Amino acid sequence: MYANALVSLIALAALSHRVSAAGCTIASLDDVANAVKNCTAITISGFTVPAGQTFSMKNLKSGTTVTVAGNVTFGTGVFWSGNMFELSGTNITFDGQGNTFNGNGPFYWDGQGGNGGLTKPSKMMVITSSGTFKNLNVLNSPTHAFSVGNSSPLTISNIKLDNSLGAQPNSQSGGKAAGHNTDAFDVSATGTTITGCTVINQDDCLAINKGSNIVFSGNSCTGGHGVSIGSIKTGGNVQNVTISNNKIINNQNGLRIKTYVNATDASVKDVTYSGNTVTGATDYGVIIEQDYTNEGATGTPTNGVIVSNINFVGTTNNVAVASGAKEVFVLCGSGSCQGTWDWSALKVSGGSKGSMNFAVKGFTL
Repeated sequence: MYANALVSLIALAALSHRVSAAGCTIASLDDVANAVKNCTAITISGFTVPAGQTFSMKNLKSGTTVTVAGNVTFGTGVFWSGNMFELSGTNITFDGQGNTFNGNGPFYWDGQGGNGGLTKPSKMMVITSSGTFKNLNVLNSPTHAFSVGNSSPLTISNIKLDNSLGAQPNSQSGGKAAGHNTDAFDVSATGTTITGCTVINQDDCLAINKGSNIVFSGNSCTGGHGVSIGSIKTGGNVQNVTISNNKIINNQNGLRIKTYVNATDASVKDVTYSGNTVTGATDYGVIIEQDYTNEGATGTPTNGVIVSNINFVGTTNNVAVASGAKEVFVLCGSGSCQGTWDWSALKVSGGSKGSMNFAVKGFTL
């Protein structure tokens, strides 16, 4: 009698475990709410997200592990402006295991990105969690790939963003490159490390808009606009940034800081560049400009954004530009570039010298 009861209890426990495990696997959007509410170990199997809907994993339980076990495709057929994927929570471990999130960008690409034309999803991957996010392939984001907004430490590693198809025109782009505004990592965050990632795109590989204690290291960026701080708008403050040991290949610019014309109450300070390699930059190798607008540089800088302590130190930064490009261009507003800038670990070659209206230590054109 007791033996039979024990067997029954064991069988019930096993059944309960199987039900719980099944409830923690996401195979469609119908599974998301239960998994987010009840599970701390979630598996994402391969499935297609219906067009016009968001795969939202917001407010996960603290300490949750999310494992991707198959490819996720975002469906097409609807032009819409929402986010495609959202992840938030504290101390989250997200492991893509080399699987792919496919944004089906060619359906939306028209050469205009977020500047007009066809309606497109605003962001493909919105990450506001802390913890780790790793080992994921992201294919063909419609516009911006990652929007990163954590307030506690987050490490993003081994991400491969492939928007290489966007470099070619399509039937909707009027002869222009079809992909546009395909920023890889837009960062407005505190305590973010992005390392070991590979990016092929048509806009900034990194764009830091605000935040502090940010590290961008050991990444590869090809075909876009380079590694940027900015565009800095009114109220945007960036502090304590390290950009090191990255390979920036055939971008418009290599290393860039850009602040909006007439922006105020904003700052960029304590930025360190070390060991970066820039090759084939077509416009500028290093550019710091305070005359930025969406329509293009005005040539007349303003001084509402304080830029201070911008340093090229440590391992040499080797910056080689294309023959028609400028090696260095610095255009500061009156009195808005401040502090001692040590550029002793910057080596430039390949194009015309450019110009600088602010004196730095250890480097001359």
